[in-house]
Amino acid sequence: MADIDTDGLTRVVTFPGPVSPAATLAPQRRGPADPTYQVGADGAIWRTTLLATGPVTVRLERAGPSAVGARAWGAGAAEFLEALPAYLGADDDWSDFRPAHPVVARAARQAPHLRLGRTDRVLEALIPAVIEQRVPGVDAFKAWRTLVGKYGTAAPGPAPERMRVFPAAEVWQRIPSWEFHRANVDPGRARTVVACARRAAALERLVARPAAAARAALTSLPGVGVWTAAEVAQRAFGDADALSVGDYHISKMIGWTLLGHPVDDDEMVTLLEPMRPHRHRVVRLLQVSGLAYEPRRGARLPVQNIRDL
Repeated sequence: MADIDTDGLTRVVTFPGPVSPAATLAPQRRGPADPTYQVGADGAIWRTTLLATGPVTVRLERAGPSAVGARAWGAGAAEFLEALPAYLGADDDWSDFRPAHPVVARAARQAPHLRLGRTDRVLEALIPAVIEQRVPGVDAFKAWRTLVGKYGTAAPGPAPERMRVFPAAEVWQRIPSWEFHRANVDPGRARTVVACARRAAALERLVARPAAAARAALTSLPGVGVWTAAEVAQRAFGDADALSVGDYHISKMIGWTLLGHPVDDDEMVTLLEPMRPHRHRVVRLLQVSGLAYEPRRGARLPVQNIRDL
């Protein structure tokens, strides 16, 4: 349990092997200027989130090769620290992972510290995923920064400047259409964000379901497809098999890295089928190990600017 400290609550989580909070938590970061996730000059990770008990700011850093220390502030501090092991991937079990492909096997040897964590915060993973649909990352990150910066609340504790807490569901429901427009979020994505916020209570209950069933439930929502559901499952559920089918880069990267040439989504699914239930883990291992490869060529997705329309 967490110990009460005059400067917040603290906890140290020790793992049976090497651990890297930076590698585990990297997918939670929505761009280099994410107002909910910052990395300090000393390498410490600062993160904000909104829990049932209230907002929280947490500072995370390695406390040794196999330990992570955390200090948390805000009404949600105790709740966050209680769930900290799962957040850092303590429940991630890949003891049955036996990759036959030599590149994947090498990645697993080079990144034994990678653990897939789970936040159990569905809406907090879903809304930025919707914002990232069909647009370049730089555009989506700017929209996320704009909306959270304006509608999020101030981060509790001694958080870095300009950090904010994810807005509550009722706040997302009340954001006017013109504010989404100013943030360069088209009406289709804006409607999906608001509709998801209206179903927040039901969405949060998905954490109790098996990951595959939760993904299927997400895709039943209008505007939420396979890619979006996978992006949510990876972060909220720690789903090791949630493959981001439909991603602009992932299939090409998998093809180049494992076969030496690009493949499309269907070919990627076939190639990774023998690696179930660890297909997303394969992607992350390749990325974290540094073995992921994709030559830069061809046109990128054009940046969409709807603000002048």
